[in-house]
Amino acid sequence: MATACIRLRPSLFHTVSRSPFRQASEANIRTRGFRHSTRAMSLSKESLDGLPAYVGGPANRPAVIVLQEWWGVTDEIKGQAEHLSKLNDVRVAVLDLYKGKIGVDAEEASHLMENLDFKQAVSEITAAAKWLREKGAPKVGVTGFCVGGALSFLGAEYAGLDAAAPFYGTPPAELGHPEKISIPVQAHVGEDDAFEGFADAKTVRAFVDKIVAAGNSNATLYTYPGEGHAFMNNGNHEDIRKKMETGGLPIGKKESQDKAWERVSAFFKEHLG
Repeated sequence: MATACIRLRPSLFHTVSRSPFRQASEANIRTRGFRHSTRAMSLSKESLDGLPAYVGGPANRPAVIVLQEWWGVTDEIKGQAEHLSKLNDVRVAVLDLYKGKIGVDAEEASHLMENLDFKQAVSEITAAAKWLREKGAPKVGVTGFCVGGALSFLGAEYAGLDAAAPFYGTPPAELGHPEKISIPVQAHVGEDDAFEGFADAKTVRAFVDKIVAAGNSNATLYTYPGEGHAFMNNGNHEDIRKKMETGGLPIGKKESQDKAWERVSAFFKEHLG
């Protein structure tokens, strides 16, 4: 696959500070329940044929590639990967698509995301799936959040995967062809996601509807009432709380996160084994 740089629409992410969700507070965060623990991550840093990644979970089991949100590979993302590994007894690989860079605030995260080479990222997802299979994984799925959600859809199209569970993100129209996605897909989005044209419920629903209309009956969208963008972030890590505040994004409710994890777990058990 060629590696021309594909940039997302810049205006999309420069409107975040005006988001209607800029009401998160420390008091609000402390009253919520959270799904995964704050203990040290058990993932180990590895090179997947030159691509930096964090890998954990049992070998010779199905594997799930976990793709970062726009901040980069934070402890939040590592924690979500570890939680999924425990739920499904699967191997997980968190790909570091920014090669070690982390967005300090929403403006920097926007810059990193807009400059991400999407075609190169898809090539890296494909290579990671190959690496995991060579290491013993009989099947490989993908999940991701925000930019990782968009890339999960692209992985479903291009990377030869077995199942995909994208969260709140869709790929650029010049790259994503929903009618070509034939593997099982389970998508998730907050009903109040304000990232119009990228991750709002209407946009994600239209993308999934095109997958189904093309003949893939195993594509499902779940929406979460009262939830905005990045609602799967549980807020246990102070760093991600501060990052969310810079983008005017609230921490998601425990009941929504639990329901999403329940659905994703059942989905991967069915399609990965």
